[in-house]
Amino acid sequence: MLGSLALSLGVLVMLPSLSPTEAQSNKDSGQTKHAIVDNGVDSLEQLSTSMELLSKRVSPSVVQIFSTGYGLDTDPERNDTSSFSRRAISGSGIIIASDGWIVTNAHVVQGGRSIRVRLHQEDDLSASQNGRSRHVLLEAKLILADRDTDLAFLKVEATGLPTLELSDSSDLKQGQLVLAFGSPLGLDNSVTMGVVSSVARQLDPDSPTIYIQTDAAINPGNSGGPLVDTAGRVVGVNTLIITQSGGNEGIGLAIPSNVIRSVYNQVRYEGHVHHHGIGMSARNITPALASGLGLSREEGVLIEDVMPQSPAQRVGLMPGDILLSVDKKPVQNVRQLALSLYSYAVGENAKIEIQRGKQTISYEVPVLEKQDVQGRLADLVTKEQDKIPELGILALTLDDRLLPMLPPLRNQFGVVVAAKESEGVYTGEGPLPGDVIYSVNGTPVGSVDSLRSVLHEFKLADTLVLQVERLGSLHYVVLEPEK
Repeated sequence: MLGSLALSLGVLVMLPSLSPTEAQSNKDSGQTKHAIVDNGVDSLEQLSTSMELLSKRVSPSVVQIFSTGYGLDTDPERNDTSSFSRRAISGSGIIIASDGWIVTNAHVVQGGRSIRVRLHQEDDLSASQNGRSRHVLLEAKLILADRDTDLAFLKVEATGLPTLELSDSSDLKQGQLVLAFGSPLGLDNSVTMGVVSSVARQLDPDSPTIYIQTDAAINPGNSGGPLVDTAGRVVGVNTLIITQSGGNEGIGLAIPSNVIRSVYNQVRYEGHVHHHGIGMSARNITPALASGLGLSREEGVLIEDVMPQSPAQRVGLMPGDILLSVDKKPVQNVRQLALSLYSYAVGENAKIEIQRGKQTISYEVPVLEKQDVQGRLADLVTKEQDKIPELGILALTLDDRLLPMLPPLRNQFGVVVAAKESEGVYTGEGPLPGDVIYSVNGTPVGSVDSLRSVLHEFKLADTLVLQVERLGSLHYVVLEPEK
């Protein structure tokens, strides 16, 4: 259709002017050219009608999301310190199951303590609103927010909702026509059109994360909304833009639909997302890196680090090894490495071949599930209920729910520090996220309530000594009153 449209517009511009006599004497020719003009108008009308019908079909499955709560911020001055700040965010989402399952971006709802979803519905012409759209606002439950993929899944109490189908994003082609739906800058039920600029845009060459790049206008508020093809199928979730002005500059990025499908199936049927790893970090080899280290090749994957006590270290992998293949399939970059490891289930052995000097060595490395302990703890806190203002922390009682998330501990009781909330009223280093508090001035604490009670017994002029377990070791944390 686009090809015929471009051709027809060219004919419209290039048609010569004819006098009545010339027109009559060239009747057949004139009729032929007149038919081409009509075809051009028809093509425009068909394109417009197709976009109208597509928008009408997709819009009811796109929702606006309002999230208020507290988010985890990392202190740039101290990598080991995190704090909470209040946030109010609006974004977009996609209904992917008729029983109320909605997918959006994790950054839209991260830290949300109150999440509401606005549905967009069309009334029948016989209804009182004479066919106009109406909105329904529903409370939503956050099922899971996965930081690694920046995807989150919500659930609303409703049935029979209109859904959108997830396409196979591996079939996407550069130049393919796409539409972006969502609520840019809070303007709900908006749609823009563009093309696929790249099917696999990698922002960081040493990161396995890839996006679909499009020039369809995407702005703040579009996050979580669908990027759809001309059949109305979701090819991606609009996630971020590259901009110098803060608004759309024609470089929008969406998470591919195949990633959405994989994460959704894991969340819905297993209750969590598997993130595989073997305990090493790697980067792409460049000519400059190869020259500086004297490597035998200028492309491929170099192992940068091997974590202590990890499967990679136990089998003998070392920093400086060049990774050649996984499961006998050549690995040329970090993205291929991540995808290759992702094909293994947790507990299986990944067959890895490396080059060390002039030797080629094969290993079988157990694949484990990576843990994000601090993030998972932060997802569990409620600021109003878990705040300990004297210490400036958000805390959780150590129980059977938290024990599997933490490394082996000295005791089965205590208070877990989920995040830093403020500086507190004492001076000193203070407890850090991930610490487990066992006692205050020698008095054991087994719950958040008991910690509050113990702290209440001391005056602000008293020095506090907390016994905490940090990274497997016991420490005394000394807090002194401000003078």
